[in-house]
Amino acid sequence: MPLIESTIAPGREAFAANREHMLGLLRQVRAFEQRTQARSAASRERFEKRGQLLPRQRLMLLLDPGAPFLELSSLAGLGLDTPDLERSVPGGGLVAGIGFVSGVRCMVLVSDSGIDAGALQPMGLDKLLRVQELALENRLPYVQLVESAGANLMAYRVEDFIRGGSTFRNLARLSAAGLPVVTVTHGSSTAGGAYQTGLSDYIILVRGRSRAFLAGPPLLKAATGEIATEEELGGAEMHTSISGLGDYLAEDDRDALRIARDILGNIDWDRGASGTPREFRAPRYDREELLGIMPADLKRPVDMKQVIARIADDSDFLEFGRDYGSATVCGHMRIEGWAVGVITNNGPIDVAGANKATHFIQACCQSGTPLLYLNNTTGYMVGKEYEQAGMIKHGSKMIQAVTNASVPQVTIYCGASYGAGNYGMCGRGFHPRFCFSWPNARTAVMGGEQAAQTMRMVSEAAMKRRGEVDEARLDEMSRRIVEHFDSQMSVFTTSARLLDDGVIDPRDTRAVLAEVFAICREADTRQPRAMQFSVARP
Repeated sequence: MPLIESTIAPGREAFAANREHMLGLLRQVRAFEQRTQARSAASRERFEKRGQLLPRQRLMLLLDPGAPFLELSSLAGLGLDTPDLERSVPGGGLVAGIGFVSGVRCMVLVSDSGIDAGALQPMGLDKLLRVQELALENRLPYVQLVESAGANLMAYRVEDFIRGGSTFRNLARLSAAGLPVVTVTHGSSTAGGAYQTGLSDYIILVRGRSRAFLAGPPLLKAATGEIATEEELGGAEMHTSISGLGDYLAEDDRDALRIARDILGNIDWDRGASGTPREFRAPRYDREELLGIMPADLKRPVDMKQVIARIADDSDFLEFGRDYGSATVCGHMRIEGWAVGVITNNGPIDVAGANKATHFIQACCQSGTPLLYLNNTTGYMVGKEYEQAGMIKHGSKMIQAVTNASVPQVTIYCGASYGAGNYGMCGRGFHPRFCFSWPNARTAVMGGEQAAQTMRMVSEAAMKRRGEVDEARLDEMSRRIVEHFDSQMSVFTTSARLLDDGVIDPRDTRAVLAEVFAICREADTRQPRAMQFSVARP
């Protein structure tokens, strides 16, 4: 290629003048930026008393050390808050830019809560909309560190209220575009701003600090007369255990940022070529111990996280929604370096558990993370309380998510798989890519004793209507039903009927999963030449 010859003469007076002029302008830019940073940092004492980090400290802990960070629109709103440029504080109340989080290039937005409690400054809304537009156009995951007093009601403008709705629309667009939205709510996220948290795919709340509600105590009292504390209305513990808004409960800002980094690291956003070898550590516990975890009596409780600990790389498991619907366990792990989403059961599936599992399945589809179902459930919860809470509706959502999941799904029957729980946990009828059983697994519409008791009550009621109750006959019927159900539950019956792809030694679970997930990855990247005919013999 021909080279461009330089005609610049750095020693000339004109060049030196131009250079000094440019440097002077740059000093102005940096001075404006430094003014904003200094104004935010002036809140340090107040933040430290609350046990919090300053916004830019949060940003630095979120980002990968030494990796580039491209800050955006640092002069937003300059001169619009006051015509006196020497007093103007630019930035729009936000710090925004593109950087790396756990090796993933992300769009990052931080509420500058050190200035006016994070309320949006002039042009802050426009800056926010532009940042979201850039994330959509450039297909970047979106990470936001939220702590904001919201809009300044003293400077209320109806057009800002209307246009502000676009920020929430964009969060929904990002999620639907397959771009994960990860939010750490460090403090307030209230009124309409609550949807900044609520429209996120992964939500981290900080114990004792996070606040997310549509109406705070003053507005609630003014609107309805109800009196409630901020914790009751929108505290972190309430949202992670009762409402289900929060997926992770952090102890402080540092812990919350650690979790955010873990999330980006575990969803395996930049997966690369399917054949790329990856470094990994073996589980910390002996696979031999998988033989003794599951009780012979499936009515006895078991902690399925102990199974996960013996198949996951380094026994590392990032649990999703730990305190919400806790009998349904969801989370991220890796097998031989590859990300896997896991769903398993420490009991029946309740309304909260079904909703959590639905959310988790959809989030894994968004990030392209394959799913593993470790079946150990007696089914969905029954009873008046659960029916009135919409158990059928919410269980159906989980079943819809399993049915339409766009990622490979692999099922292992580890214990019981009863009733509609078999469906919600991707039983054979829902066409998982692979489906295996441990030797102790049991599959049925319900337990034999439960079926017998149900039929006994129905038959006994019919006998009473006829004026005769034959206990011996009822006992015999119960015995036959138990025997009939029990004879069809074991893997020796189900596997014989190809209701799984085989019975595996629990100790081989990790090896089998590594193999089948590798098969799935290769299949999803392979591009065969489809033809309008099959190859015919001459």
